[in-house]
Amino acid sequence: MNRKGIFVLSCLCCALISYSQKINPANPDLSPGNFKLDSLPTSEINIPIQVNLKPLYAMAEKSVDTLFTSPGYPDGWVQEGCDIRYKYSFRRSPLRINGSGNSMSLGFTGYYKIVGSTRVCVRGAVISPWTPACKCGFSEPERRVNVSFTNTVNVQPDFKIKLAVKRNEPEALDKCEVCFWGQDITKQVMKGLTAELDAAKKDLDKNYGTVDLKSRFQQVWNELNKVYSLYGLGWLQINPQKLRINNLFVNKDSLNIYLGLTAKPVIGFEKPEEKRSSIPNMSGFGRQGGFSIFLDARLNYDSLSMIMNQNLAGKQFDFKKAFIKKHFVIDSCKVYGGGFDKMVIKVNFSGTNTGVIYLTGKPVYDKEKRVIEVADIDFDIKSKNILLGSADWLFDKKITKEIAKNTRFELGGYIDTAKVTLNEQLNRELVSGVRSYGNIKDIKLIGIYPMQEHLVIRSNCTGELSVKVESIQFSL
Repeated sequence: MNRKGIFVLSCLCCALISYSQKINPANPDLSPGNFKLDSLPTSEINIPIQVNLKPLYAMAEKSVDTLFTSPGYPDGWVQEGCDIRYKYSFRRSPLRINGSGNSMSLGFTGYYKIVGSTRVCVRGAVISPWTPACKCGFSEPERRVNVSFTNTVNVQPDFKIKLAVKRNEPEALDKCEVCFWGQDITKQVMKGLTAELDAAKKDLDKNYGTVDLKSRFQQVWNELNKVYSLYGLGWLQINPQKLRINNLFVNKDSLNIYLGLTAKPVIGFEKPEEKRSSIPNMSGFGRQGGFSIFLDARLNYDSLSMIMNQNLAGKQFDFKKAFIKKHFVIDSCKVYGGGFDKMVIKVNFSGTNTGVIYLTGKPVYDKEKRVIEVADIDFDIKSKNILLGSADWLFDKKITKEIAKNTRFELGGYIDTAKVTLNEQLNRELVSGVRSYGNIKDIKLIGIYPMQEHLVIRSNCTGELSVKVESIQFSL
């Protein structure tokens, strides 16, 4: 193809593009074009939750016995075979609970004393009476032993908590020698204690080895699916997509949980219908901190039209050209989407002439003034009694300036109020003993989309949020 042919083809393409983007303001093409409401980027909300474990430790301290004795103690005896009998008392120190990473150690020091006697037996037949009782830990310091369990916590994608309990070997701190054995019986004592600890571990595995928390998380998910009133700012629908636990670890007296939420929140002036859904399995880990929320605020055109009518309906403009006087009265205004990123302002007027003016323009945001206004305004007139050439007075700047002034929607107050309201919500006591701390760093408007039913204002809100659990009422 020669240069002339390329030039003609280019001109034809430009003409087609130009033609395709012209709108009919009375009956605009409201197809979304390249924009889709579901194109809202996913919001990432990462919340570090710190739980004070001291109340849990206090509950464990109260629920675990401090004194253990042999059956029937102090009068009854434990008899193993024909030739040995004994009885003992075992008390524990306060529990020592500590954690690091995803492991928690539960331990204590045990103090025990034992008394026993022996006799001679041959093939189960008693040959001699019981010897006088021999004691260990009586009228002398009790013998000591360190006892501990290590618990490792893992969270599964299906919201099940796996608790792996490991019984550590008891550590004898003192020897125990009794006269009827005439030797150190510490190993025998440790063997008996180990059997008791293994039974305790089996019980822990049975009752706490797997804890299914899906129903609890489903309750949280249901709350996230609810519609919340923003007290004059509209209605918030969070639209949760995924939930995850970014990290979980214990550090001394604190359990740290990093909870992550992916969502597509929307604010509207009309209360939307609540949605129900089953919580999906947890997604993979995320490492970013704070939150970055992309939010669509859907402004109703009827509400915007009402604001314009309050300021413009009934307003009259008088004109004089030579000896001819004309006047123009705004009867009503209506705002709606025009397609191709355009907004239409329909003005019904009366006075010297009667008809309709359509103003079309593109909504833009002035970052400095924090104002949405309609730029690049163009006109189209529909009237039974007006010839375009004789109606040039309708384009007087006095009219267009007044209309343009009332197509400005100030967002500064809305943004400031939203910041104050959100910061109040982020910094408060959620329930007794549980507080949230947060700060809105910035709210940026990143897009304006004149859709068929709403003017969609897309913004990005960034900030920090954390939750601290100081105390929880545990039931024993």
